[in-house]
Amino acid sequence: MTDDAPPPHSNPDRTPYDDHQADPLTVLQDELDGLNAKITKQGALVRTLKKSSASDANAIAEAVDALKALKLEGDELRKKQDELDPAKKFERKTFDELVLRRMYVVPSFEIHGGVKGLFDLGPPGCALKAAIIDTWRKHFVLTESMLEMECTCLTPEAVLKTSGHVDRFTDLMVKDPEGGECFRADKLLEDAIDDLLETSPDMPVEEREAHLRVQRQADAYTPTEIDGLLKKYDCKAPSGKPYSEAFPFNLMFRTSIGPEGTAVGFLRPETAQGLFVNFNRLLNYNAGRMPFAAAQIGLGFRNEIAPRAGLLRVREFCMGEIEHFVNPEDKSHPNFPSVSSKPLILFGREDQLGSGKTKTMSIGEAVSSKLVNNETLGYFMARTQLFMERIGMDPARLRFRQHLETEMAHYACDCWDLEIKSSYGWVECVGHADRACYDLDVHGKVTKTPMLATLKLDKSKEIEVAKLKFDRKLLGKAFKKDQRIVSGALEVL
Repeated sequence: MTDDAPPPHSNPDRTPYDDHQADPLTVLQDELDGLNAKITKQGALVRTLKKSSASDANAIAEAVDALKALKLEGDELRKKQDELDPAKKFERKTFDELVLRRMYVVPSFEIHGGVKGLFDLGPPGCALKAAIIDTWRKHFVLTESMLEMECTCLTPEAVLKTSGHVDRFTDLMVKDPEGGECFRADKLLEDAIDDLLETSPDMPVEEREAHLRVQRQADAYTPTEIDGLLKKYDCKAPSGKPYSEAFPFNLMFRTSIGPEGTAVGFLRPETAQGLFVNFNRLLNYNAGRMPFAAAQIGLGFRNEIAPRAGLLRVREFCMGEIEHFVNPEDKSHPNFPSVSSKPLILFGREDQLGSGKTKTMSIGEAVSSKLVNNETLGYFMARTQLFMERIGMDPARLRFRQHLETEMAHYACDCWDLEIKSSYGWVECVGHADRACYDLDVHGKVTKTPMLATLKLDKSKEIEVAKLKFDRKLLGKAFKKDQRIVSGALEVL
C-alpha cells in the first residue's frame, strides 16, 4: 500500500463533510444550535419591544408568538436527541432518592410537613460544602491576597433602597380577603384567560387574539390595570370572593430592627453590598494601594414565590463574592500573563444571535480581540474556570455566556456568566461583571461620603478648574427661604 492510497474499506471520494453528515446526532445538534440562535435573537426582540413605550400591543403579540413557536420547535429537537442517544437520559427520580437516602440534602422540617425552598445538609453534604469553601478560600482569597470580610446578613432598608433592591425583585400579588392566602396576580390572569379560551372553542379568531394579547403582557401591567383585568375576567379567590387590590411583593425577607419596630431591615439578597459600603475602610486597611480585591462567603436570602428545580431556586443559599476594585482607566492585571493561554469555551453575543455555536479560544486571544472587555475581567474568568476544574467539574460541560445588550444594565461594560450543563439544561453558576463605578457612586451620593481612591502620579500635573462664585446676600433677597436649595444646586454645577 502506498502512502497516498486510501485505507481499506474507505471511499476515496468521501469528504469530511460527508462523515459529518453521516452522524445523525451531530446533524441534529447543528440544527439545535441554529435554532437556539434564533430563539436568543427573538427573545432579545421581545425584551426590547416590552421596554419601548412606542411599541404597540400587536407587535409585541406577534413577537411573543414567534418566540413560543421557536421554543416548541426546540423542545421537539431535544426529544429527538434523547431518542437517538438514550444513554444520556438522566434518571432524576433515582438520583433524588439517592441524595435523600445518603442524606446529602434533606427537606427542612420534614416531619412538620416541610417548607418549599428550604433544605438541610446532612453529614456528607456538610463535608462536601466545607471542602468546596476551603478550596475556594485557598484558590482565591489566599492566593490573591484578597481582603476577606464577614458582613451581617441583616441589612437596613436605606442600604438596599440605595442599591435598588427595595424597588427591584417585585411581583404584583393579590390576597384572598377571607383566608389571607397570597397569589401572583399575573399568573391568575394568565390562568383565567387559558380557562376562558379552553371553554370557548367557537370563539371568533379576533376575540381570541385580543385575549391572548392581554395574556402575553400579564407581567407588564400596573397594579390598577391588573385589578381591572382580574375583575373583567371574573377571577375569584378560593373563598369565592373577589381578590384584594394588587400590591407589589418584594422577594426580600423583610423584618424590623429593634423592639420599637420603626427601623425596617431585610435579610440580604446578595453579599455584595457589605463590601461596597466598607470600601473606604478596606482602602485604608490596604494603605491606600490600588487595585485590591475584597471577598466574602456567606448566606443570601430570597423569598421565592415558587421554589423549584431542586437546589437551583431556594430561599436560603451560600455564595462566594469577590469585588475587585481597579483604576477605571487601567484595567490591566499583573497576573494576567499567567492565565493568558488558558482555553475557555466562550459563547459571545454575536454567536448567540448568529451561528448558535460556542468558540474555544485562549483568554489571551479573547481579550486581545476585545471579545472580553479587559484583562481584569478575563483574568477572573480564567481563574474561575481553573477553580471549577479543581473541584472536579467536567470542562466539557462548562461555558461562559456573554450577556446580550438587552440584558446588561446601562452602566455595565461587559458581563459573562459561567454556565454548567446540567439535567435542567445550561444553568448560570457564576456571574462576572464589569459594573464600572455604579455601586460606589450611588452609595457615595446618598450618604455624601466620597468613595474615591487616589493615584500617585510620576510627575505632578496642574489642572485648571472653573468654580462658580455667587453673591449669597442677593440670593437671599431673591429666593428667601429657598436660598439654601438654590445655592446648593449652583455649587453642584
